[in-house]
Amino acid sequence: MTALLELIGVSKRFPLGRRRMFSKVPPAHVHAVDDVSLGVAPGETVGLVGESGCGKSTLVRLITRLLDVTDGTISFDRREISDVPAKLFARDVDRTHIQMVFQDAGESINPRFTATDAIADPLRRLLRLKGAALQSRVEEAALQCGLPLELLGRFPHQLSGGQRARVGIARAIGTRPRLLVLDEPTAALDVSVQVTVLKLLQQLKVELGLSYIFVSHDLNVVRLLCDRVVVMYLGRIVEQGPAQAVFDAPLHPYTRSLIAAVPRLDGARSDVPRLTGEPRSPVDPDPNACRFHGRCPVGEDRCGTAMPALREFAGERFAACHLAG
Repeated sequence: MTALLELIGVSKRFPLGRRRMFSKVPPAHVHAVDDVSLGVAPGETVGLVGESGCGKSTLVRLITRLLDVTDGTISFDRREISDVPAKLFARDVDRTHIQMVFQDAGESINPRFTATDAIADPLRRLLRLKGAALQSRVEEAALQCGLPLELLGRFPHQLSGGQRARVGIARAIGTRPRLLVLDEPTAALDVSVQVTVLKLLQQLKVELGLSYIFVSHDLNVVRLLCDRVVVMYLGRIVEQGPAQAVFDAPLHPYTRSLIAAVPRLDGARSDVPRLTGEPRSPVDPDPNACRFHGRCPVGEDRCGTAMPALREFAGERFAACHLAG
């Protein structure tokens, strides 16, 4: 099946300071995303997991074209979109097809906007809707998200956390996108509200034929909601594969430690060694060493001198580890 979204060798580096005049020393760079390749099929939900600072949020901002890539290509529906500058992509036709739901709806919605204004804003800007057509689309999106129409005149501070989350989702689906990027959409919500929002997302996926990229720290949610999981560490993909297979038998030592850290209801402790130390600095990391070297409980000498490639294993599994398999 042809991928709806495809990334090939995508990297993003942020310079630290400016290069001094006449200096031969280039400025240092933070390697936020480093040589990432992945695809998202139509109707698929891909989970993106990893510690804070691993590059998840930067990657989704590259995908939604809020940031420009440093290297590599991003293609949507077989059309390259990474060559369109982020400032111009806001007016590109594919902007309507790729939408994002941000982590905290209360922070991402203009406090001076009513719910109607928040949902209508991208419809005005991207689809040039106005008048009755605009109001009709706003109400349609609100009802699809289970948001009562009598709440559309309220401001964010007059809505509950769950209602603000529904406004954020309605704003994203109003343009009738094909790909929805969800950056921890339930992180700021109570557990009971999280369940209703997750059920809503599953319902919308089926009804609207959406594809999802789901970013989350909650591995239990990822396991239930996602078809495939991508694990990142210091800007690189270290493992990816079908969600159930990755959770049942992780190939990479970092994935094993990540899953072992999830609290269990029976209180039992995993026999997987806990990680010690801190991740390496993302500033100009050694290109010839595994990013996980020095923190890995099973690492060898070669891990510090040879960057492991992302290799394919049986069952559509991939892992970047010399000892995987």
